[in-house]
Amino acid sequence: MYDRIFTANRAWVAKMLAEDEDFFEDLATDQAPDYLYIGCADSRVPANSIMGLKPGEVFVHRNIANCVPNTDINSHSVIQYAVEALKVKHIIVCGHYGCGGVQAAMQPKDLGLINGWLREIRDVFRLHRAELLDIADETERFKRLVELNVQEQCIHVIKTACVQKSFAATGYPIVHGWVFDLHDGLLRDLNIPFETILDEIREIYRLT
Repeated sequence: MYDRIFTANRAWVAKMLAEDEDFFEDLATDQAPDYLYIGCADSRVPANSIMGLKPGEVFVHRNIANCVPNTDINSHSVIQYAVEALKVKHIIVCGHYGCGGVQAAMQPKDLGLINGWLREIRDVFRLHRAELLDIADETERFKRLVELNVQEQCIHVIKTACVQKSFAATGYPIVHGWVFDLHDGLLRDLNIPFETILDEIREIYRLT
């Protein structure tokens, strides 16, 4: 299986060159994506593929359960670079139904090193506890927590200074929340009310 990767790579190169002989020359010049995609590290959810975009068209950050913790220098460095250097127009937080990280966070037990990371999702459960416990079907509750986690991570993105300052100056980036469904391959826009949330959180988190 390992050796097949290099064979597949050469086949991919040949395919790209057959479609566009300047593809790699153009790819090597610079990147100017309109999108920052913050998604789950799950191997079944490749950002470019599900968005139908080519290399160079989307800047990608992935981790377990598509979280944007306030103390995570990695994700916040990605956001700042995407906004200030790449001038992205849209920031997308994309979760997926069947997410193992969200499912693990729903279990009341010690899972070792990952406890701290899962606390981010457990906090989402705590914030929306009444709504979630009102959902009798466990599968539907799981799906709803995936959606609520996306929503809360979008809020974390909107809290950042670079996003607030850039939007005030240029009208971009706009933050979106999506969920990918593994069962049918479709993306679902959660229609996060970006500007409404921005106005609300500025009362406390105003950094412009």
